[in-house]
Amino acid sequence: QVQLAESGGGLVQPGGSLRLSCAASGSYFSIYVMGWYRQSQDKQRDLVAEITSSGRTNYADSLKGRFTVSRDTVRNTVDLQMNSLKPEDTGVYYCLVQTTRGNYWGQGTQVTVSS
Repeated sequence: QVQLAESGGGLVQPGGSLRLSCAASGSYFSIYVMGWYRQSQDKQRDLVAEITSSGRTNYADSLKGRFTVSRDTVRNTVDLQMNSLKPEDTGVYYCLVQTTRGNYWGQGTQVTVSS
């Protein structure tokens, strides 16, 4: 079983920044990919950014340049630095970890961008 602990969400004004963190713990052999997804109201859960164990990254096209994903393969954490936030970035952000024992989702952390 894998446990994911997310942190860093909250309320921020447009143009501000937030940093999300996700830490994985538990019983697994290897983590392939760690990443973040976002679900806005009445919309599906979409990829924000992901990073492989070798450091290769993949971003949603609309978020390139504002969001940066990083990973610590020793501590099994993945961070998402979000800059120049816009109201449309509002949503619940979920951490996803792909391991040799399957895929695991975090409980989600709310990000609200509003003045």
